[in-house]
Amino acid sequence: MQVVMRYGRTGLPLDFPEDWAVDIIAKKPMPVLDDPAASLHDALSGGDLDEEARGCRSACILICDITRPVPNSLILPILIKRLIDAGIPAERITVLVATGLHRPNLGDELRELVGDDPVLNSVTIANHFARDDDAHEYLGETTRGTPVSLDRRFPQADLRIVVGLVEPHFMAGYSGGRKLIAPGIAHHSTIVSLHRAGLLAHPRAANCVMEGNPVHDELLQIARMADNLTTRPLGRELDSLPIHSAGEGVQLPPQRSCCEGVLAVNVVIDEDRRPAYISFGDIERSHEAAVSFTRPYVEVPVGRRYRTIITSAGGYPLDKTYYQTVKGMVGAIDILEPGGGLFVVSECSEGLGSAEYVEAQRRLIALGPQGFVREMANKESASIDEWQTQMQLKAMLAGKIHLHAPCLSAADADLTGVRCVDDVVQSVRERPIAVIPEGPYVIPVYR
Repeated sequence: MQVVMRYGRTGLPLDFPEDWAVDIIAKKPMPVLDDPAASLHDALSGGDLDEEARGCRSACILICDITRPVPNSLILPILIKRLIDAGIPAERITVLVATGLHRPNLGDELRELVGDDPVLNSVTIANHFARDDDAHEYLGETTRGTPVSLDRRFPQADLRIVVGLVEPHFMAGYSGGRKLIAPGIAHHSTIVSLHRAGLLAHPRAANCVMEGNPVHDELLQIARMADNLTTRPLGRELDSLPIHSAGEGVQLPPQRSCCEGVLAVNVVIDEDRRPAYISFGDIERSHEAAVSFTRPYVEVPVGRRYRTIITSAGGYPLDKTYYQTVKGMVGAIDILEPGGGLFVVSECSEGLGSAEYVEAQRRLIALGPQGFVREMANKESASIDEWQTQMQLKAMLAGKIHLHAPCLSAADADLTGVRCVDDVVQSVRERPIAVIPEGPYVIPVYR
């Protein structure tokens, strides 16, 4: 039996003996849009983009960085043409890469990210730099005390739009929407506060959890602050809300409040990265609609736990670093028997990640898991990128982690804190086995 794991650009085939019991855990088939461009036009028209843009003198569009496979080559040309046709000069439109504390995307990588040369040549394309103090505007604090400073190019634009990819996220529940604002274009002081150990240790700060998730709550507050705290009550049906979507219909919960003024295109893609759903409108409601669409596909009920799980880091572009590989570990732990073996395949073509993350992993090795946790508990805010090490500890407490990442140097492999293996199938010692080819894009839930 052969299973192809998401790994780099080409995949990694694993050949299992025919007499092994191997259960594949994957999404049920997700319907895709017959004509994504027409669907996007319909969503933008239904959400009154032309009316919103009319009279505006400038626009700022936030997009994800290279770690997210967002179909920008579809979205940006259509979105920007609509803004220009509505009267916003091309030279007054900025596409801002919401890097958070990740490195900037430049050169050929930026071209790949934007996906359209006419867009690159017609509007301003810029990266967010979280450590540039002068580039940010202070907006206040959240109710939990997170200081909020955002890249001033966004709050100062007349029209503000985010373009998000909605998929499971192991801290915020789901990515997309409000996450483009924070941590996307937040100052480093905001980001390290959002990732403080106490917040991430909360049991509701987890994949696919929105209600009661303190990270999600913080991100919503910051999104509202980006719109000067203007909110309005909701008690209407979906078809009367300022949101339009393309894809299967969804039911949204009533009695929520949402931001006005900040608009969002949120997209869901299938396992082959084809657009399956597009929503446009108010940032919060657009995000809720996309989450409601994707939940039945990415949250997979599983009726048992396994002694061995083999998963991936999601393939390119997510598995370029070990830093992002941690998401694959955490995504699988709900169906792992305590103390079982969790195998992760990841290309790690760019090594471990940032220098700060490497330092956090050094501290993990030096202090051990318990010592690392004690050190974090005494801090008011996190050190940069140590939050990924904290999330790795969740997986390490659940079972024994094994990593197949042959691109890592021996020195980097030593800093992962897990056992590295050359051959996944030959390293398996216990059965039954669950295999999750898509890694963190599929969240198995024990029921």
